[in-house]
Amino acid sequence: MANWHELQRRLRNNKTIDKSNQKQIRKERDHWNKVLTRIISIVKFLTKNNIAFRGINGRLYQSSNGNFLELIEMVGEFDPIIQEHIRRITTDKIHFHYLGPSIQNELILLLASRVKTQIIRKIKDAKYFSVILDCTPDIFYQEQMLMILRFLNVDDTTGQGLFVVLQNELKKMGLDIDDVRGQGYDNGSNMKGKHQGVQKKMLDINPRAFYMSCGCHSLNLTLCDMVNTCSRARDFFRIIQRIYTIFSNSNKRWKTLTDNVEWLTLKPLSSTRWESRVECVKAIRFQVGDIREALLEMAEKDNDSKIRSEAKSLALNELRDFEFWLQ
Repeated sequence: MANWHELQRRLRNNKTIDKSNQKQIRKERDHWNKVLTRIISIVKFLTKNNIAFRGINGRLYQSSNGNFLELIEMVGEFDPIIQEHIRRITTDKIHFHYLGPSIQNELILLLASRVKTQIIRKIKDAKYFSVILDCTPDIFYQEQMLMILRFLNVDDTTGQGLFVVLQNELKKMGLDIDDVRGQGYDNGSNMKGKHQGVQKKMLDINPRAFYMSCGCHSLNLTLCDMVNTCSRARDFFRIIQRIYTIFSNSNKRWKTLTDNVEWLTLKPLSSTRWESRVECVKAIRFQVGDIREALLEMAEKDNDSKIRSEAKSLALNELRDFEFWLQ
């Protein structure tokens, strides 16, 4: 009993035999809290400004190691906490440094979840809300659906398939579909269709979800249709697309292009975004000589006879045609 009371008294007065160990543990815990606070601040800065995180390698104080590690190095010049953290890393005192791609991705997801939670809370406070959907394939040919401020992967791109995804996501967020008072989509038939489109599926459940088509998308489609009615304009943009396609279909051919062109890179045409055509024309207008040299080099060295023939035709015929330049 005396020993028990003695232990109780020492615990209350923080005078146990492991007092120094506990003090060191608390000190180390506080250090890691401060390190993670600074790492999270850097992640927030990069994500807020839509800046890439990683470079070619993932080691401190090496060239092309990415914006994240470069910011760690910069903060380490002034901040003693990061200085100590970097010292431990460079002297192999620690092996888990929380600067790798895995922790970056985990922090991004945690921040995204927090932002999403705040957005949902605000929507619930307002009660009524509108829904905007749009779909586009990414560089991996995976269809991406944009819903309000969040991207979703979808496999079924029909009106019914997209509506099911929308309905399920609203349920996951705890949002009532009957509270929707507006919906806006592009002019794709799977979106605006009067019988099977997403807007019709929504109106069948909630007649008060007023539908409005995308005016910008309508204008883009109108301009694209106007160009397609003019044979000369149609042929002009077709040549531009051919030039982009012949280079982009192979990494080796794209390397030939970049070796000859040092400024504006070629851009593909878009069937729905008219402004993309300005960038397509600009790249050729200001660099026709360099692009022609790249085509002639391809016409001589490429292993595919069809590609050699196509490149030679573009360089010696289309790119030297007066009517093409006049347009």
